[in-house]
Amino acid sequence: MPRDVVGAVEIARMLGKSRQRINQLAKDDPTFPKPWRTLAQGRLWDKREIIRWAKRTGRDVTSLD
Repeated sequence: MPRDVVGAVEIARMLGKSRQRINQLAKDDPTFPKPWRTLAQGRLWDKREIIRWAKRTGRDVTSLD
């Protein structure tokens, strides 16, 4: 089953935050999921891990279906 991956921009939309805030969380919050892959264009995360993290930490999340 292929992974549904998201970048910082998509995560920002899901959480209603800025891309800069997502990058700050990824850097400073030890509970934030680790990237699935890092490419020249940026980091990619498993969307399911981001949703689980958001729910676990009490954040509102909007799905990008």
